[in-house]
Amino acid sequence: MPTSNEKLALVRRTMKAVNADACLIPSSDPHLSEYLPAHWQSRSYFSGFTGSAGTLALTAQSSALWTDGRYFIQAERQLLDSEIQLMRMGQKDVPTVGAWIAAQLENGQTLALDGMITSESFVRQLKKAFGEKEIKIQDRDLVSGNWENRPAVPSTQCYVHEITYTGLSAAEKLQQVREKLKQAGATALLITRLDSAAWLTNLRASDIDYNPFAMCFVFVTQTSALLFIDASRMPTEALSMLRENNIEVRGYGEIRSWLQQNTEKQTVLADPASVSYALWQELENNSAFTIKEGAEPVQELKGVKNPTEIANLKNSHKKDGAAMVRFQMELERRMAEGERTTECDIAAILRNYRFVQPACVGESFDTIAAYGANAAMMHYSAQPATCAVLAPKGFLLVDSGAQYLDGTTDITRTFALGELTADEKRWYTLVLKSHIDIAQAVFMEGCTGGNLDILARSAVWKHGIDYRCGTGHGVGFLGGVHEGPQGLRITNNVVFVPGMTVTDEPGIYEEGKVGIRIENELLCVKHNETEYGTFLAFEPFTYCPIDTTPVLVEMLTEDELNWLNDYHAMVLEQLSPLLNKEEFAWLTKKCAALHR
Repeated sequence: MPTSNEKLALVRRTMKAVNADACLIPSSDPHLSEYLPAHWQSRSYFSGFTGSAGTLALTAQSSALWTDGRYFIQAERQLLDSEIQLMRMGQKDVPTVGAWIAAQLENGQTLALDGMITSESFVRQLKKAFGEKEIKIQDRDLVSGNWENRPAVPSTQCYVHEITYTGLSAAEKLQQVREKLKQAGATALLITRLDSAAWLTNLRASDIDYNPFAMCFVFVTQTSALLFIDASRMPTEALSMLRENNIEVRGYGEIRSWLQQNTEKQTVLADPASVSYALWQELENNSAFTIKEGAEPVQELKGVKNPTEIANLKNSHKKDGAAMVRFQMELERRMAEGERTTECDIAAILRNYRFVQPACVGESFDTIAAYGANAAMMHYSAQPATCAVLAPKGFLLVDSGAQYLDGTTDITRTFALGELTADEKRWYTLVLKSHIDIAQAVFMEGCTGGNLDILARSAVWKHGIDYRCGTGHGVGFLGGVHEGPQGLRITNNVVFVPGMTVTDEPGIYEEGKVGIRIENELLCVKHNETEYGTFLAFEPFTYCPIDTTPVLVEMLTEDELNWLNDYHAMVLEQLSPLLNKEEFAWLTKKCAALHR
């Protein structure tokens, strides 16, 4: 296997052959996905950095990689033996990708990028960063010819997500989209996001690990819907469902040529953040299309769960909670008996308990099992050759989830395995306070995720602590574990409405010491209405006990203590029908009320 430096040398050779002076290799695919099929994990292949977020840029002499705070520690380690300079995004004096490229290139020089996997909005950011410099952008793939044994484009079998789970047919969802188009003053919509296409068509597949999506595009007008997908992967029942819902199938690779050749005049609603630079150019260059810039409406529609989805989600979380109970019971038994258990064992144990649950179709992401200081890396990945052996002291952080036909789950618990330091107990209690402060929030209609994020951070800010990530994210429905548009993040400006779901996962990460996170999923609900307006609140629907052994009760307010005790009473009530006598007795102890 060649080194990262040797791989970059191959790219530079190709750059020289096509007269490109710089090259951009993002973490992306033609659908601008967060999690990528192996075929498009080019940034990881060429840099050696395996985190889910990052951008690699190189010139003839230099190279740099940008990633966010979740991955600073991991990236530093994985780039150690390469020429690549780590750019810690958001830190003081760290240039943006565009600013770095502008500083490296001269007037008249050229940046090469693959337009099919780079968003139109990112290209605009680059051009803005270039300022007065005349840097040309060349739409060219410099990766394919330099990637030996590149994995194939995925094409797994599709299946229908039945209406008993979704609550709405594809035709009903298309009607909702068409209404949104009318409101936006558009007649057509180009959908490139896989989560949006999956929701709209009620089709699922397994093209991406942990994400039940099929590689496809959708073009919707007021009278038609075209699904660009490899028809050979569609079973008879899927093709029948599409016909019944008036969705026509075209080949996956036809999207670009179809946009070039279409002659029917349309005002196309397109989001520069979710449409690639190459496809945007096809829209711009075809005189039949008029582009109407705006947010892709499917994100908004699917972000609000319907009553059927909500009922199904709660059912999936009950099953998941029962699996978590059995997992923790086994973990405690192993620790008590001194059975050798590693971080890598944790994922396998969880799979054993989750995969036997009805309608479970897999994990929703790669389980993060991090012991002690390893948990300070927010997206730590245990490897068989180096994973830590658990000991009866300190914390084990476990972030995991599953895909069920009736919902997607995402849960984090931090378990005390034995003796804890005073700092560990204090940090744990601060994280719990932050978690509760969001969970019990009551807020006025119109509040955004940016408005609410501070509620969680204030508990740790008082102690001079922060965490370099958002407090929470939306979760799909048999979809991606990270789906918007809503989220608990300072920069999120999406207004919360009843039916939206979001995770609540503040944390404390002290490098070289410990990582602590507590995560539930929350449902936004109407709280009450007064002379001052409508007030909303959150309802937790993750059913799993929170470890109370590290809690310093004196640090909790009366409201926080009451919330914790009420939450545990609810968990016991919801899970008891799914447990046997021994499991119920164990859970009863774990859900016992705390008192001062």
